[in-house]
Amino acid sequence: MSDNGSEEYEEEEKLPYLGEYVGERNEQGERHGHGKAILPNGDTYEGQYEHGKRHGQGTYKFKNGARYIGEYQENKKHGQGTFFYEDGSQYKGEWVNDERHGYGVYRYPNNDTYTGEWFAGQRHGQGTYFYAETGSKYVGTWVNGQQEGTGELIHLKHRYQGKFVGKNPVGPGKYIFDIGCEQHGTYELKEMEEEEGEEEEISKPPVPIWKAQKITPLTLYTPPLPEVPPQSDITPTQEEPQTSEVGEKVTARHLPDDSGIGELDAEENAREVLESHMSEDIKQESAEEEEKERQSQSSN
Repeated sequence: MSDNGSEEYEEEEKLPYLGEYVGERNEQGERHGHGKAILPNGDTYEGQYEHGKRHGQGTYKFKNGARYIGEYQENKKHGQGTFFYEDGSQYKGEWVNDERHGYGVYRYPNNDTYTGEWFAGQRHGQGTYFYAETGSKYVGTWVNGQQEGTGELIHLKHRYQGKFVGKNPVGPGKYIFDIGCEQHGTYELKEMEEEEGEEEEISKPPVPIWKAQKITPLTLYTPPLPEVPPQSDITPTQEEPQTSEVGEKVTARHLPDDSGIGELDAEENAREVLESHMSEDIKQESAEEEEKERQSQSSN
């Protein structure tokens, strides 16, 4: 027999370290009931066993510091459970065959959170992602971990409603501002040009570019409202009521390239907000005219 053969034979004679176990067993000598175990890799488990496998409620501690507290089925995380990851993130929710599956909440190391549906370990279905740094959140559909389909991106004083493809807003959508108006437009994906001097061609993902089209009052499908008599001599017309004063104010803002879908304010409230803004502008202009007239009279 060769030297290699002798070494292989000697290795087969060594018994592997099976760890340690203290707890209940059944008549066949299998781990069955409650028990504590130290696994060969240094991990530990304390909880329920059934026919030699982790089954039921238990706590599994990894030697790297991570741990899982929850339900098991035949050695796999299955049911309700909470996983504390080594990087500080945490998932609490449903598990199927060792994967996040069903409904659950995931808190990331940067304190972002996702609350919603999971499939095979990925965000999939309806869910809400909260951005801790900005306070913004995305509410909508997810596919294989990405924002995909109809969604709404909500910020402090405005929101975007539209469609997402591969995490980017694409196609028709609208920004809704708390001052009582909407900006409609379209997101188009633009390919980024390669920078000069790059030796290797690296494909860059396309960037969504917002193209504004028009500004309108808040739109909502509601029964027709009764006509309201004008509150002042100067009232906006229906063709271009808010696009002159309020529209100029909105377009002067830097609109973010973000996106989302939610309930809108009633059209009557939007009209009142817009009229209020225009009324304030008229009062300010009148005050300026009066001040100019007083200065002119005093100089004379």
